[in-house]
Amino acid sequence: MTESGTQTPHSPLTRSPLLEMQDIGISFGGVPALRGANLSVAAGEVHALIGQNGAGKSTMIKILTGAYRRGSGSVRFEGREVDFRTPKQAREAGISTIYQEINLVPFRSVAENIFLGREPRRFGLIDWRTVQQRAAALLESFGLQIDVKKPVGRYSTAIQQMVALARAVSSDAKMVIMDESTSSLDEREVELLFTVVRKLRDDGRAVIFVSHRLDELYALCDRVTVMRDGQTVAQSTMAEMDKLQLVTTMLGRTLAAVVQEDTASREANLAKRGKQVIGATNLGAPPKVNGASLEVHAGEAVGLAGLLGSGRTETMRLMFGADPLAQGSLTIDGAAVTLKSPQDAIARGLAYLTEDRKGEGIVPELSVRDNLTLVCLRTLAKNGVVDVKKQQAIVDRFIASLGIKLRSPDQPIRELSGGNQQKVLLARWLAAEPSLLLLDEPTRGIDVGAKADVAKIVRELRDAGLAVLLSASELEELTAVADRAVVIRDGRTVAELNGADMSETAIMDAIAYGSEGQSVLAEAAQSAHIEDALEGDRHGA
Repeated sequence: MTESGTQTPHSPLTRSPLLEMQDIGISFGGVPALRGANLSVAAGEVHALIGQNGAGKSTMIKILTGAYRRGSGSVRFEGREVDFRTPKQAREAGISTIYQEINLVPFRSVAENIFLGREPRRFGLIDWRTVQQRAAALLESFGLQIDVKKPVGRYSTAIQQMVALARAVSSDAKMVIMDESTSSLDEREVELLFTVVRKLRDDGRAVIFVSHRLDELYALCDRVTVMRDGQTVAQSTMAEMDKLQLVTTMLGRTLAAVVQEDTASREANLAKRGKQVIGATNLGAPPKVNGASLEVHAGEAVGLAGLLGSGRTETMRLMFGADPLAQGSLTIDGAAVTLKSPQDAIARGLAYLTEDRKGEGIVPELSVRDNLTLVCLRTLAKNGVVDVKKQQAIVDRFIASLGIKLRSPDQPIRELSGGNQQKVLLARWLAAEPSLLLLDEPTRGIDVGAKADVAKIVRELRDAGLAVLLSASELEELTAVADRAVVIRDGRTVAELNGADMSETAIMDAIAYGSEGQSVLAEAAQSAHIEDALEGDRHGA
């Protein structure tokens, strides 16, 4: 049992390593990305690989899987020296990788995706009956019974993750690398995925699990390797490192340095907030949104809380004109408005940072410079020609003010870590000088340090007078930034919590019971305030 009260799921392993990466080094453009990094993983264990964005985790994985060539160090797999020159060589050796963005062919069937390129044949032709039978049997061994003839794109993200895992298992993978595989899953789907991962471990396969969710690490993993600034800074069993140690090791500083706002500061912020910037009344676009109401003032941050599927994202999209509004009304700066498109919203001072950074945010092949100035490009152009000096001034200003880590503004944004990509997207909207910033899951898929950076930036923007509406699944993040919380359930606003009334306990109560149940746990919420205060004293000690 760890000090955090979480029991590790598996006994520490002492057998010889399946994988040994020692003194790994690599540089890009003369800048070291890894310096003497180490990773050791045994068969039959789930091994957590963690660190801030930019710590070197992805680079380490790409060297292992043959996407990058290491500059120094050695890699041993199954006891022998290896030097994979392509991902295909790594797969053939028994190393399979499942990325956050699932690499499946959506219009092909589940069975086809599992055996793609390795289909069993009979008389020189693909034996489709065998393909389907093997696929169904493999998924049934995971406890999953689905129609393997259907296109995989028709199934949920969780099912697609299972299909990706089945593909790895079908190829006789001895090691499976899972990179942020749970970031888009709800709680039930995560547990389903964990059941499969534990089965892989019990079958003697090794799993490298990359995640920023600490609770997941303690629920699933046996050991952990922590990376920081391109180096391995800790290797331990999960039982020997509690959450506080894990976070401080990752950050290289104490948690006291990560600012958390208390109740008094929330009330002070509410007292000095400015005029109402936006008001939403009874918004509706069934079936996802069925009566969402809220308002946001200048100089305040409002948290939009609710379970996955509650309608948070859909409400924000309605407010930004990204989806048509079936009912309800919007006011901006006190005047009734009809937003027919995001262009209408931008013209009225609204900005929307989508939760889908890869799919709807970055333009991966464009440079950081071009991504950052995408929204304000029209204002930088004269007679169709961009004023390069003005563009550079904007880019330099936001790189400095948001602390974006990169080699050059001309670097493709796809090469940046997730946290730095998110900062570029935030800078893109800030460059347009909005009056209201809609942030949908701004910390999804980024590490603890980057989350703290984003929270700090949001607080500074609020203090500068910007109106902010923030949606977040993790209540700890929401309460650390927001002055008020609006709770949505089944697409309807069910509660609003202000200042001293806002706590994780109170929000969970409102999610479960709505406004009529807020008094049920009022006493418990008050106790939570006291516990939070004591916890703050402990962190500050």
